[in-house]
Amino acid sequence: MAKRRHFTPEFKAKVVLEAPRGESSQAEVCRRYNLENAASLFESRDKPSQNAAERIAHIEQLVGRLTVAVDIHEKALKWVSEKRDPDTQDGKSSSE
Repeated sequence: MAKRRHFTPEFKAKVVLEAPRGESSQAEVCRRYNLENAASLFESRDKPSQNAAERIAHIEQLVGRLTVAVDIHEKALKWVSEKRDPDTQDGKSSSE
């Protein structure tokens, strides 16, 4: 069984910041520093972000539906209020 290597925080920061700059792909960085299975670390992080994007889309749809429901209820409340007191229109009473 191979001995596990330990890396300094400085080395980790250097490697992590190298790929996003666009100079090298993740695979090239892994080969350059002789890192094994490092690509799988990047891939596993994509799945939660995809789930998060799906969850955000679902929540946005829900907010849209609830906004429409609130608008309908506000209009219905205004209509019922006007039917009960025909003298009141646009929130102004006859005593004003």
